[in-house]
Order: sequence, then C-alpha cells, then structure tokens
Amino acid sequence: MSSGLWADLSIFGWFLIIVFLFLAIAPIVYAWGQRIPISLAIVTSLLLCWVFQSILQFFDGTRDVLVLAFANAPMWQTTPTEFHRLLTSAWLHAAGNGNGLVFQHILGNVLVIALVGVPLEQRLGRGRFLAIYLIGALAGNLAWWFSHWGEFRFALGASGAAFGLLGCYLACWPRDEIEFPLVLIRKWPISLIALLKLGLEIAQVGLLSGGWVDATSVAHLAHIGGFFVCYAVARPIAKGGPTPPEVRDGGPSATAAEKGDEMQRKSRMGGLKFDPWDDAGKPLEGSASRVLKKLREEGDELETRRAWLEELAEVARCPDCDSHLRVEINDEVARLCCSNSRKHLLWP
Repeated sequence: MSSGLWADLSIFGWFLIIVFLFLAIAPIVYAWGQRIPISLAIVTSLLLCWVFQSILQFFDGTRDVLVLAFANAPMWQTTPTEFHRLLTSAWLHAAGNGNGLVFQHILGNVLVIALVGVPLEQRLGRGRFLAIYLIGALAGNLAWWFSHWGEFRFALGASGAAFGLLGCYLACWPRDEIEFPLVLIRKWPISLIALLKLGLEIAQVGLLSGGWVDATSVAHLAHIGGFFVCYAVARPIAKGGPTPPEVRDGGPSATAAEKGDEMQRKSRMGGLKFDPWDDAGKPLEGSASRVLKKLREEGDELETRRAWLEELAEVARCPDCDSHLRVEINDEVARLCCSNSRKHLLWP
C-alpha cells in the first residue's frame, strides 16, 4: 500500500497486518529455535498465510488489504518505504475473488519448496538454505519490478524463491535425484527437473514476446530471475556447508545435514592450547590444573568439552577478578566465562 494508504489504514486493518506477519514469521522462528527443517517451516508459513488470505477474500472490506500492503507493485517500488514488498509479496498467493478458492498457485509453489527444499536444505544446512530462499524471492521480485517499471500491476507468490531453489540445486548438486511428479511420481535427476521447468518458463516468455499466446497473470520473468540469481550465488554460499558441491554420495540425508551442522558448531569451539590463567601469570594448580589437562586431552567433542568446562568452572576462578566461573552455552558450543563480567573471561 502506498504511503498515503498506510496513513488511512484503520485499527482493524493494522490488526490484520499484524496477524499476517505473525503467521508468516512465527513458524520459521519456531523451527529455527527447535532445529526443525526450515524448508518445512516455510511451507507451513505459506499455507497459513494463504488460509488467512482465503478467509479475508470473502469479505468486501478485507479482500484487498493484504495485496495493497504487501504485493510487489512496480509503480510504488521506487519509494524506499515500499521496499518491503520485494520480500513480503513472496508470502502472498492468489486466493480467489469471493466466489471460490484458488488452490493451484499455492499448491504449485509449496510442492516445489517441499520436494526440492527438503533435500536441498540437507545439502546446504539450515542457515544457507534460508539465505538462498530469501535471495530467490528477492531476485524474482526485482526481475518483475525492472521488467514492468512504472506499471500499476501487482505480482505475488513464492515462485521466484521456488525457482531459486532449483537454480541453487542445479549449480551445486546436479547429479542428485529427488522424488518429483513429472510424468510419474518417482526419483528424477535434479538437472532434468530444473532445466525442464526453466525451459518451459523461457519458452513461455518467448511466446508472449512474439505475440503467439495471450498475456497471462503468471510472472514468468520473476521465475527466471530467481533461478539465475540463485544459480550464480549458490556455490559461494554452499562453500563450507554440510556437503561440498558436486559430491556424489548416494543423495542427501537428514543424517548428513545433522553431521554438517555439528561440524560447523565444532569449528566454533575455539582452541585450548593457550589459557587465560597462564596469560595472566596465574597458572592453575592442583585439581584445577588436572581438570585443564583432561579438558585439553578429551575436549574435542561438543559434549566432552562442555562436561570438562563445567568441571573446571567448579575448581577455578576468574584470572582477572577471582570471581566464580560459569559455563555459557550458545548453539551447543560451551565457553567458560566470569560470573561477574564476560569482559573478564570468555574462553576458549
């Protein structure tokens, strides 16, 4: 909705906006905290938003409020206060016109996001997957904006993000096979799925440009934009993730993704060669010294590192202020810190 329309929004309108944003964000935040697959959380988020839209479209006073507030509108996009549309429009889908529901738009997108997104997330890891998804959504909307500059024509849907997942998968693991409904529901090479869907989009754009078919409401250029931008950035983003690009290991698995996440956490554990007590000229003695030795010998795993740090916290003191110590846990990575101030000690 343009800046003038925002000012005219009623209290009930603001309530609807807040509910929509909650439905969009809450499943992803919850999944992140509970270490549930982000791909499935996004599917849940999109479906909840679509159900909410579907309810609102049966009432004249609420039918258009979400589209006006969040859909991609090239005429309005040049105003910085409207830039949110480049992402929020990816959580809107065609819901109907008050006479019935439209299922095809939402189901087509969640099908791709679920079937392609789950194995891709197992390859990329949760954070990298979410980054690729958002980049695809943003790139698709930018492609629509620039190709329809100045037009008063709304675009909505997660298709740019869905095609971005295909582009990323093709760039990094083209030999993978995933379950997907093409002619039959069976395992197909991701290269076949991605290139076939991209080819159909390019062919459709060509037919429209040549006047061979009538214009449709489908944002084909948004699909293509999401695909190619994610294809371009996929390998740099995948680097350092759970699975190296081009690996051939029999296909993605949840176990591989969990192992990759664990390796990333272990890389943040920090070294034990030097300790703050020696640096402060107060080397540990007695039981504290023995615990430190055990920590160095056995603390190369997340669980054992935490256990020995907890033991060390009981027998050692802060080398700066002699206060008690405590163990701080961040994403399963344990560190020892001063109970008085983290500035005194945060190790390793």
